[in-house]
Amino acid sequence: MTRLNLVKGLGPVLQIAQGYTVDLPEQVHDTLDQRTDPTWPSTWFAPVLTGTGAFTSVYEVMNQWGANHGSISYGHIGADLITLASMLRIPVNMHNVPGTEIFRPRAWGLFGTSEPESADYRACSVLGPLYR
Repeated sequence: MTRLNLVKGLGPVLQIAQGYTVDLPEQVHDTLDQRTDPTWPSTWFAPVLTGTGAFTSVYEVMNQWGANHGSISYGHIGADLITLASMLRIPVNMHNVPGTEIFRPRAWGLFGTSEPESADYRACSVLGPLYR
């Protein structure tokens, strides 16, 4: 699941939560669906928890998420989206993609390696947006 937030004074910021869609029992789905707008499509989703950052609990993922909705894709494509975001100079402020799967340009390491998400903000700020 992904979400692109537009932050005033900062620009676009990407959020990624890899996980799985979930089939709920019909009664549970109906109860939850009636609490929002049942005319909207619903896909129930459970993120993979890592035990760190925003991914310590499902509640914390939603607490950090830009809104109560996002874009669902088929397959775990988070690593590809992180690479694309770095090419477009869009910082990623939360994700649960294993570090071994992530590729960012070599120059990103010059902006810090202990907290790669913070380095995204510094690199994107210095390099500026690819498109204006």
